Amino acid sequence: MKTWNQLFIRQGFEMVEVKDRVFDESGESEDNLSFLYECLDRVGVDYSRAGGMVTILDQAVEEAIWLEAVDVPGRGRTESIGSALIIRQFDTYISGLVKEFNRLGLKTIISCDGHRRRRPHIGFVDEETAEMAESLLRTVGMVKVTQHRRNVRIHVEQKELLDICESLHTLKATDLEKGEAWIQRVQFEQRLERLLQIDGVSGSEESIRSFVKEELEPWVDQMKVDHYGNLICRKAFRRGSGPTILLSAHLDTAKEFCEDRRILKDGSTWRSSEGILGADDRAGIAVLVETIKRLHATDFNGTVKVICSVEEEVGLQGAKRVDESFLWDVDAAFVLDRRGNRDIVTSCGGYEPFCDEAFGEWVEQTALAYSHDDWACTDGGSSDARVWASNSIQTVNVSVGYQMEHTDDERLDVDACYETVRVMEGVFAEARSLGRALRGSRRSG
Repeated sequence: MKTWNQLFIRQGFEMVEVKDRVFDESGESEDNLSFLYECLDRVGVDYSRAGGMVTILDQAVEEAIWLEAVDVPGRGRTESIGSALIIRQFDTYISGLVKEFNRLGLKTIISCDGHRRRRPHIGFVDEETAEMAESLLRTVGMVKVTQHRRNVRIHVEQKELLDICESLHTLKATDLEKGEAWIQRVQFEQRLERLLQIDGVSGSEESIRSFVKEELEPWVDQMKVDHYGNLICRKAFRRGSGPTILLSAHLDTAKEFCEDRRILKDGSTWRSSEGILGADDRAGIAVLVETIKRLHATDFNGTVKVICSVEEEVGLQGAKRVDESFLWDVDAAFVLDRRGNRDIVTSCGGYEPFCDEAFGEWVEQTALAYSHDDWACTDGGSSDARVWASNSIQTVNVSVGYQMEHTDDERLDVDACYETVRVMEGVFAEARSLGRALRGSRRSG
């Protein structure tokens, strides 16, 4: 469920949220304000305006309802940038994206959301600007983009334009000067921080599950919440003829977050001003989401399954209740829930193996090749890896950078967390050799 702030951003309205459902409207044009309140009236929402501020008195509506309200006759027939974008003159699914490009200094001259008949495209003032826009779309949207002179064609469905718009909104014009790697890191940290702000103690994972669901939905083919509350997803890449790999992290925290706490940052080390930070396992969730997004820009040929489990902290309850049929074709599982840096956990306590030696060695070699750090196989504690391994799946649990979990001294090394993203990129880049490692494991077994 999108918030009012998200719904406004995705259409291109310049409304600054000063607190929940209270917006500063002073930066928006009269034309756009008139259109906005016309649309709010159309969906029957109560609001009040005073002193340049508007308070939305009702909860946000479903985006499908909002899109129906803003999709008025005549949208997209003419365009006028000038000093301000006139939203009702642009196609419904691309107005927000056009707004963000112009805010970032990438001036547009024409646009079309495709009208479900062809691919969306945007024209820019010159070829250099179009090249910058193409690079930005590939970096932020993780989508296929083609450029011809001043025009950029975006190979996505209409609704995905709204998601790209929302991603661009997190950037500043100065970020563009720092390159693709910088932008990817900024967006990762923004998502990670948002995850760390959403409470979700064991048994009360509704809010965090809803957020993760919205993050993953554009990137997977199938998604459901199972009978116990686990979030289950599947995505086939290319022909889907390669290995089936499970990515797993848990949604719950061991304790509730303290009210009004703040996330304190000392370089790449983050902690909570009070109580637990919750990086166990919000860090793993962040790595999982980033990995899925990046896979869309790779040549991986296979299937990815995702399990974001509930109640892991109270005895792996969610994982134990996953329908076993979902696991039948899984070749390998990567759990993203290990404390510290550069650990590849291959057993619980040294007596309960998660995988064969050949598979552990393959993961170790891949991590070394793609991170240039000293990753190594080791014994560890209990995690959802125990459940996946008990289903005869070659499984490891990988470090995601947190330390001293479940305590007021919990810390997260964000550099180490982000390093795990690169390791997971390597896993999928080396999928062909993974197949050989899995066959070697079967022979050794």
